[in-house]
Amino acid sequence: MLGASDPAKRYQHSAAGAPLDFQQHLRLLEERGLLTRIDRAIDKDSELHPLVRWQFQGGLTEDQRRAFLFTNVVDGSGRGYDIPVAVGALGASPAIYAVGMGRPVEDIGDAWTQAIAAPIPPVVVSAAACQEVVTKGSDLVRPGEGLASLPIPISTPGFDSAPYLTATLCITRDPENGVQNMGTYRGALKAQDRLGVRMSSRPGGAGGYLHWRKYQKRKEPMPCAIVIGCAPVVLFTGPQKLPVDQDEMAVAGGLAGSPIRIVKAATVDLYVPADAEIVIEGLIDSEWLEPEGPFGESHGHVALEDFNMSMKVTAITRKRSPVFVSIISQVTPSESSVIKKVAFEPMFLAHLRDQLGIRGIKGLTMHEPFTNLRKVIFLQFARGTGRTEVWRGLQGAASLRADCGKICIAVSEDIDPANTDAIFWSLAYRSNPGEDVQILTHRSAGHGPKSDVREDATILIDAAPGALAGAGDSAYVVDQDVVRLYDGTGTLRWTAAIQEPQRQVAVASAPARADRSSEAASGVSAPRPTASSISRSAAAR
Repeated sequence: MLGASDPAKRYQHSAAGAPLDFQQHLRLLEERGLLTRIDRAIDKDSELHPLVRWQFQGGLTEDQRRAFLFTNVVDGSGRGYDIPVAVGALGASPAIYAVGMGRPVEDIGDAWTQAIAAPIPPVVVSAAACQEVVTKGSDLVRPGEGLASLPIPISTPGFDSAPYLTATLCITRDPENGVQNMGTYRGALKAQDRLGVRMSSRPGGAGGYLHWRKYQKRKEPMPCAIVIGCAPVVLFTGPQKLPVDQDEMAVAGGLAGSPIRIVKAATVDLYVPADAEIVIEGLIDSEWLEPEGPFGESHGHVALEDFNMSMKVTAITRKRSPVFVSIISQVTPSESSVIKKVAFEPMFLAHLRDQLGIRGIKGLTMHEPFTNLRKVIFLQFARGTGRTEVWRGLQGAASLRADCGKICIAVSEDIDPANTDAIFWSLAYRSNPGEDVQILTHRSAGHGPKSDVREDATILIDAAPGALAGAGDSAYVVDQDVVRLYDGTGTLRWTAAIQEPQRQVAVASAPARADRSSEAASGVSAPRPTASSISRSAAAR
């Protein structure tokens, strides 16, 4: 367990500073006061997940959340397990996620961009810690062995049909090009040697499902290895939803700054992280499905029973003293949503700013509470940003991913997206529904409660002030007794005071001279406002 590892490996990190072993990650969290140990007996079937979930739903601020390590886990019958359970250790907060990445929160977005652009292929080793103990064949169905030996928690007691694997890294391989895929999919405990696995058929993916369809055509079972606990940079690639046929293990190497060590699985033709805590190997039937669910989902509803994949376990390999990893993935905010939010927001912002060249974009926030990030996105623009830039930004955010951006709202940078009152104020006083709202049809329904709805729609709202028609146009913005002139990029070019009682415009001397000198240097001429232009601007507000 923690403390029993080789002292020489205690602080082994990647070139980028990221821990290369999950238990090293736990030690770092504990040293920084981000991990709480619970040594009293905790029932995994009725207590464990609900206790951790309180920090997400009980009013604690994000920086107060902690990872938990349960060292005395029992089940509903009182049976004890010799494997501790870690929950919240991957993403209870951005600070915890950042420890796993080995870099500050503000650098995470750039780290993902660089890793995707410059992946580092893994290196194969012949011996690995994840195979110190191997259970296979008839040993899997001996009393208390196989999946029954693992302390798999029930995520939503009273609603879930079974204990579920949640912090998974499901590895499959494309039978045509040999590229491995790693995705995070839930797995229901069915028997000591069988799991029900849900690899959703989301738009554009998921990679495991697409592989399964290919094996189905070949009339062959699909090899699968489910990793439970490994270097966080490897685990984080699963929920990131990278492009199909991009080797996530190489992207993880890019995040780490060095190759990830992998080893050949014991019973299936796949490669797994050599330093993983636990690996469940097996074959997924490509012909038959079996009932799976119900399961409490991140959209706030219980996913009802449905037919999903059946996996026959062929081996369970693990360290001698492993830690079982689970995540909170129900109603948001949750550990699952934090893991996505920390990586998704900078990815979306970089797409708008760097790929689409949107001018004036200052920030992007994906709404987390209850809506689970995907549905509602706020874009923050500099005041006076050209109207066409605002709309290009809205359209870019709504179209980057099929399952994200059902509702996109543009606001000024003085509006806090986390403040619902401020959002409603901006909608009430800075938007005209007749001109500033667009509804686009034929959108994928995406992740949500199952229904007969096959398609959805997108709503785009411009509630950002001071935006005119052209990307290069100037915009006059009236704030109380001051007139400000912004160019199409949102840069302040000129200010003036409105004098009483005549309400005439008086050019502010010092700022105006500075602005005029910058205009001369840039070649931009800033026209002075007329009474009619000020009236139009005031009316627009």
